[in-house]
Amino acid sequence: MCVSKARLTVYFEPPFWVGLYQREDEEGFQACRVVFGGEPRDQQVLDYFQSHWRELVFSPSVAGGPVPDRAVNPKRARREAKKAVLPTGAGTKAQQALQLQREQSKVQRAALSRRQREEQRERKLALRREKHREKRKGH
Repeated sequence: MCVSKARLTVYFEPPFWVGLYQREDEEGFQACRVVFGGEPRDQQVLDYFQSHWRELVFSPSVAGGPVPDRAVNPKRARREAKKAVLPTGAGTKAQQALQLQREQSKVQRAALSRRQREEQRERKLALRREKHREKRKGH
């Protein structure tokens, strides 16, 4: 049986409102950060996640413990819900997952810019060779 947990935290990170979507299952922990801009209403957040679900870019899985599939005491559940509502910001697992995602995108950007630099260098070299041939050819 596949058990998974999901949590959405919306907090103010000056000057924007940010949504941090975290999900956890047997494979590990993943996080996604969404910048909303102005303060979103609950319905706007729900609509955003329903319409842009496939476009969300989650971080790679960070190893996490197994998700417990036991029943939770109602008093404990109430305490945990109250604690989750308090403005604490991003959790450490979420920060690690987002950092991993940033590092991977940085590596991808570096590879892309390196490839573009090489292509530009090749183009300039070919242009120089062509100009040299034109000069040698005569009129």
